[in-house]
Amino acid sequence: MHSHTHGPASGRVLAWSLAATSAFVVIELIAGLHAHSLALVSDAGHNATDALALLLAWFAVYMQYKPADESRTFGYHRAGVLAAFVNALVLIALSAWMLYESWLRLMSPMAVNENLMLWVAGGGLLLNGGIMLGLQRSGSNDINIRGAFLHMLGDLLGAAAIIVGALVIRRFGWTQIDPLLSILISVLIVWTAWDITRESLNILLEGLPRGLELKQVTQAICAVDGVLDVHDLHIWSLGSNSHALSCHVLIEDMPPSRSDHILHKVNHVLGDRFHVHHTTVQFEHMSCAISGTGCVIPVDGHLHDHAHHHAH
Repeated sequence: MHSHTHGPASGRVLAWSLAATSAFVVIELIAGLHAHSLALVSDAGHNATDALALLLAWFAVYMQYKPADESRTFGYHRAGVLAAFVNALVLIALSAWMLYESWLRLMSPMAVNENLMLWVAGGGLLLNGGIMLGLQRSGSNDINIRGAFLHMLGDLLGAAAIIVGALVIRRFGWTQIDPLLSILISVLIVWTAWDITRESLNILLEGLPRGLELKQVTQAICAVDGVLDVHDLHIWSLGSNSHALSCHVLIEDMPPSRSDHILHKVNHVLGDRFHVHHTTVQFEHMSCAISGTGCVIPVDGHLHDHAHHHAH
């Protein structure tokens, strides 16, 4: 059971956001060079990575809503996660470059055109606010859309900081605030990128989905009437909003026609309590030799000789 409700809406919002951001990158870069403002140039670089992020996000939304085929039986859910991971790494690399340039500017201050800074940053504030509103109204909780939203949030706060800096330069002539703002934007970028990096890497490594605890899921399955034990439990994410589970469940020796109601109860618990709808439950009628020590995934193709049947 997978939801496809927000795919087209998210794709349209990302498309026009990409066009608007790309145009603004050119404007901000030219203005920053003309005004000798490192903060504007750094923010243009940040916006350039945002344009790349929006492009990857749009492509990922398109890919992950493609149906599964014979070679990719789980579909393309990981396309969005991979794009989010790449976006976060690019942001962190950009932040390192911005910090270096800001340090050089602090050592050698340069006069800037605060009026041009003020007007361009004001345009950036309106642009990023509009894109954030569009992404929010698309109604998607996908990690890739969230990553694009955080990109825009970083830009919006950066533009607001540049406006404050331009006013300070106009009032007091303190040009050192320009590289200091660039440092602030760099720290903000790392902060916004870290959570996306950690979550996307966890999905790519097939770690336990955020918010789930293996012990709680085990206890919930064991509480189902007719279940004697559960082991070899694995839970992972196919994408940011789609989780999968496989496990071995020990029950009394009975024909499949009688055990069907146990399977329905197990799937009901997993779907309602933990939002896991893609499950593979293997019933067994005797204790597994490795149930007490955990599961070791075999690499030699050896099959255990258990009396079991599979239920999906």
